Amino acid sequence: MPRLYCPQPLAAGASALLPESVARHLHVLRLQPGAPLTLFNGDGAEYPAELAELGKRQASARVLARVARDVELPFALTLAQALPEASKMDWIVEKAVELGVAALQPLAAQRCVVRLAGERAEKRLAHWQGVVVAASEQSGRNRLARLAPVADFDQWIKQQDPRQGQHQRVLLTPRGGQSLSAWARHQRPQALTLLVGPEGGYTAQEEDAAIANGALALSMGPRVLRTETAGLAALAALGALWGAL
Repeated sequence: MPRLYCPQPLAAGASALLPESVARHLHVLRLQPGAPLTLFNGDGAEYPAELAELGKRQASARVLARVARDVELPFALTLAQALPEASKMDWIVEKAVELGVAALQPLAAQRCVVRLAGERAEKRLAHWQGVVVAASEQSGRNRLARLAPVADFDQWIKQQDPRQGQHQRVLLTPRGGQSLSAWARHQRPQALTLLVGPEGGYTAQEEDAAIANGALALSMGPRVLRTETAGLAALAALGALWGAL
């Protein structure tokens, strides 16, 4: 049964006009009126529905019920990812959403090859937002991970995002004297922000700045992981160790 993101108020018994992109997708699936759907709008619930009408550019559905279904991690994890090369960020965003990340913070660090600003940055953010939506539809999540604008590492590391409260920041680095898994085994589940560097890692100056601003330096074990692997491995490890996978 198709799961579809519908960013509007939904209520049992009401009719919902579906976004044009959803209508095109339903055309590809060749669904007919009366076909069952599952809608969600990010409020934490899902809405069983049935397709009412399907035109070339628009579609509508009848909402049948509201079902509270919370599949979010009981602790909020933010992935602060330095921009990687090419399409690696698409993979990172998709898999991080599947693993339950609550927020994504793209960072521009000194060793980043990709540089985003202005209209180009806006287009990439819109594209990544689409990846967030598609991954949420596929993975059964009823809330969207928050995607923040690209931030300069040197400025961001000195700030505390009020929406993150008192998240402990964790710098994933081979310099870490203890591994993330060894540390997490002796901690209660808690909100964390994971800092992952680009290809080549953060510079020594950036790592020193992170630690000076309260980040805890931890390693991912005896092997050096690629930028597109490290954050995802950390999310999976925390989910498993803290009983959420």
